[in-house]
Amino acid sequence: MTEKPADTQKILELKWHGRGGQGALTAAKILAQAAFLEGYRGVTVAPAFGAERRGAPVSASGRIASTPIKTISPVENPDIVVVLDHTLLKCKGVTSGLVKGGWLVVNSWQDPRELGFNGSFNVATADATKICRELGLSLAGLTIPNTAILGALVRATRIVNLTSVEETMKRIFHGDTLTTNLSAVEKTYEITRIESISI
Repeated sequence: MTEKPADTQKILELKWHGRGGQGALTAAKILAQAAFLEGYRGVTVAPAFGAERRGAPVSASGRIASTPIKTISPVENPDIVVVLDHTLLKCKGVTSGLVKGGWLVVNSWQDPRELGFNGSFNVATADATKICRELGLSLAGLTIPNTAILGALVRATRIVNLTSVEETMKRIFHGDTLTTNLSAVEKTYEITRIESISI
């Protein structure tokens, strides 16, 4: 069973950053549904993009709490930031507001220390893109790492149980697509590297 945050009344806030076509919003929705399966009764997901084309930076936000959530404003101080494309780390504001002791989860082949962050937050990395390429998770030449990065997110933050993510995916995908996406999550979970800080 996953360890739940000590303060179950706290609203956990997340920001997702990716590129159009990588499935950031879908990943956010899967996480929210997995949290609901585990008993969280407050789950929200909202996109933060307009008519951007495939490959353009996009973002989404989400909140998870044990009680219903009435807050609908954009997330400004996330507890967790998930980055589906490491090149977005160069963009202004990707890690803005990340709380002390929070988590930065990045799709990257680099070790967390190699990213060069000196902030008061934890960092986890996993080469989700490599896993997805090996499994053939791509569309029109674009690798889609959204489900895979959920493995890294769960491994690092323990926000939900891996089983709950997989159960949610079984409601969305079927056949070979399900098998491949489950494999992507599990493989990425296993290769996730973590740099924790003491606060």
